[in-house]
Formats: sequence, C-alpha cells, structure tokens
Amino acid sequence: MKTSSAVHRLRLVSGPEGLSFILLMVCSLLKRTTSFNGVPVMGMIHGILFILYVVFLILAWQQQKWDLKRGALLFVLSVLPTGGFFAERMLAKEERGEYPPAPAAEREPAAA
Repeated sequence: MKTSSAVHRLRLVSGPEGLSFILLMVCSLLKRTTSFNGVPVMGMIHGILFILYVVFLILAWQQQKWDLKRGALLFVLSVLPTGGFFAERMLAKEERGEYPPAPAAEREPAAA
C-alpha cells in the first residue's frame, strides 16, 4: 500500500514539533533562572507546530485507515519530549515500506 502525502506531511512536521517542545522547555528553564524570556515566542512556534501535527495526524489517520492503536501512539508521542523524533522515524520507515501500514479493514476480528 502506498503511503499518502498526509503521512509525508506528518513526518515532515514531527521532527520540528519535537525540537520545538525541547526548546520550549529550555526557554522555560531559562526564564526562571535568568532574565531571558523566550517562552512567548517559542510557545507560539511550538503551538503552531503542534496544531499542524494534530491536523496532519487526523488526515493521515483517515487516509491510511490506521487502527486506534497506531493513531493513539502517534498522538501520545506528540506530547512526550523527544516523542516527535520517534514518530518521525516510525513514519519514515512506513514511507520506505519497512513498517507496513496496518489498516483496520485488513485485520481479522479476534477469535471468540
């Protein structure tokens, strides 16, 4: 199955989103320990990237017909520091075909 452009966009935004989260934490620490306050600017940058990540996640989830487990994992990775980097690697493997997509329609129901 060919990956969609939504997966590619999600992969492209996941790395910068993860980096912006780390930089926001550094700015928060610097705000409390020095006179430097980069939180307003970094907070806005991170907020925009996070919203883009969530929008692209929803689009990719719908287009690829991922199961709940895959979508939830990618969302949880977005709220963890450095999680964006793990999401980017997972999505890159999927694009290369090393991590095949698992659409919910192809899964067999569990035996009762």
